[in-house]
Amino acid sequence: MADLGIPADALARCRELFEPAMRAAVADLHPWGRRMAAFTLGWSDIDGTPVEADTGKGLRPVLAMLCAEAAGAPLESAVPGAVAVELVHAFSLVHDDIIDSDERRRHRPAVWKAYGVGPAVLAGDALLALAIRSTASGPHAAAAAGILSSALVELVHGQTEDMAFEERPWTGPDAVTVAEYLSMAGDKTGSLLGCAAALGVTFAGAPGELATRMYGMGRDLGLAFQMVDDVLGIWGDPSRTGKPIFGDLRQRKKTLPVLAALTTSVSDSPSLTRSPGASPPSRASGSPDSTIGFSGGFSGAPSSARSSASRELAKLLASGADDEDSVRLAADLIEKAGGRARALSMAADHASRALETLDATFPAAHDLRSLAISLLNRTH
Repeated sequence: MADLGIPADALARCRELFEPAMRAAVADLHPWGRRMAAFTLGWSDIDGTPVEADTGKGLRPVLAMLCAEAAGAPLESAVPGAVAVELVHAFSLVHDDIIDSDERRRHRPAVWKAYGVGPAVLAGDALLALAIRSTASGPHAAAAAGILSSALVELVHGQTEDMAFEERPWTGPDAVTVAEYLSMAGDKTGSLLGCAAALGVTFAGAPGELATRMYGMGRDLGLAFQMVDDVLGIWGDPSRTGKPIFGDLRQRKKTLPVLAALTTSVSDSPSLTRSPGASPPSRASGSPDSTIGFSGGFSGAPSSARSSASRELAKLLASGADDEDSVRLAADLIEKAGGRARALSMAADHASRALETLDATFPAAHDLRSLAISLLNRTH
């Protein structure tokens, strides 16, 4: 698990409970599947040799356990839910890399690149099966299974929409709108964070109404997380993200900064507010970031300049040019058209909504609040 911006003792308590449970779950797989799962989770090299690799942020299991603690139960009560959401997350990454033909994940080969497409599909399936089993017993099994299954349906729906976006044009009546993006990202990313929060309070014995409220909180948090991820996908520092600068542009992904830049009308955005105290980072345009930071609304350029940049960006994208100069120009035009600033502003707004829910529901849950805030100030 990475540093999640919460006190070290709280993170250590979560790790001590979660990591042995994850290893115990994976131990039941076929030896071949167990080796691929261990590689996926950062525990071993391709040949099965134990290593200390990047195991990911561990965000979802920590969120589940801290939500259980906030609801008045011990952290360990939510371990089955924590294991389930992390296994689903790992499954989704294995399959996403196959779908996107991404060859690298966390500075290492993607599972399909290491073992082949067929074995990687099986590895992902095995992780999903283990996730379902993790919630299938105990006094809260029925409620937990319902939450997990709903999140899985939403996750697959969001992934399908994301793929369908690839076939649609950049501009015109059939272009992807910001509203459609929000629906897709809420399903693809928000569903699993919502699931983690809802499973946490469910395994704590909380009523269904609280689980529903926390699901909504997690979904807002997931939207903010994805929006920051979209910014990192274009301008993130490769040494931190493990992915090349402008990577999402090279893959022609319809991420929020691009869609926002192509839409100069403020009315297309549900929100352009900024969280209190947020400030933009100091950096050169088009360069990778050491930190993300926030900037509210559009860039400081005049409206006419933003519109001009938006039109030039549309022409560039329509041309299909993907050489280095074209990709760098696209990143610069997105910046000038206000796409980056708008994406971060919207991320701040969804984060504020999540924090409002947390503060109203669990005002004393300081570790949980710190975790939520840390998601927006990340560099990878």
